[in-house]
Amino acid sequence: MKSTQKILKIGLPKGSLQESTLKLFRKAGYHISVSSRSYYPVFTDTEISSMLIRAQEMARYVESGVLDCGLTGYDWIMEQGADVKEVAELNYAKEGLRPVRWVVAVPNDSKIKTLKDLKGKRIATELVGFTKRYLKARNIKAEIDFSWGATEVKPPHLADAIVELTETGNSLRANNLRIIETILQSSTRFIANKKIWQDKWKRQKMENIVMLLQGALAAEEKVGLKMNVSKKDLKRVMSLLPSMHSPTISTLSDAEWYDLDVVIDEELICDLIPKLKKAGASGIVEYQLNKVIP
Repeated sequence: MKSTQKILKIGLPKGSLQESTLKLFRKAGYHISVSSRSYYPVFTDTEISSMLIRAQEMARYVESGVLDCGLTGYDWIMEQGADVKEVAELNYAKEGLRPVRWVVAVPNDSKIKTLKDLKGKRIATELVGFTKRYLKARNIKAEIDFSWGATEVKPPHLADAIVELTETGNSLRANNLRIIETILQSSTRFIANKKIWQDKWKRQKMENIVMLLQGALAAEEKVGLKMNVSKKDLKRVMSLLPSMHSPTISTLSDAEWYDLDVVIDEELICDLIPKLKKAGASGIVEYQLNKVIP
């Protein structure tokens, strides 16, 4: 008997984004098993079929409909000029939760100081198409070579400059390179095939996935705090608590005491907890969050 079960085909980025993407999906509540020899991660959600694809190729497979949707960088969407539906921006990368940058970099002792100085020069990069269009729009003629990797080591002997992806700039500095300009800022995007996006069931499935992924990302930089506060100290403690909304306040069996529960930015914790303690809070418990859904 032929199965009528609906399936959403999703592409997951293989390579530098793979582990951070799988971690994000798992935090969002999706159970995924990945064999070291397989390109087909298995979701316990049987309505999802997934495949590992290089981020550089993802957009064209989504555009063509081979995949219903996928996750890739904004940079690779721009590189391929793919006509896809950008469902959501997901601010995570290989090492952190910030956008990455494509930069023009040259050796520290290079005479190249600005983009205009690249005229007639040789540039190595993986981002060939976008770099050509970027320089052409500024009337800068240069030779753009595709780099198969290890791009940072190519100047000065194999290239005068490079256009390279960076999160922190540490690798460029380690290779005695300096940045002269950022030409593109990129973050991970959840993209969909435009025709598939019109399918009611698949659209709802994608929107649900995106909501849970965004909730998991929002929770990455936040923590929950619980504490007991006496009635006399409540106003003072409340004045110290930043929150997404008002803190949850519950009465305890002792009518003179309350339980407070609040979600705050994790970066505030070290400064905040001593102040709360001094203001009269007790039994302070910090706990991690899986998802924060606005």
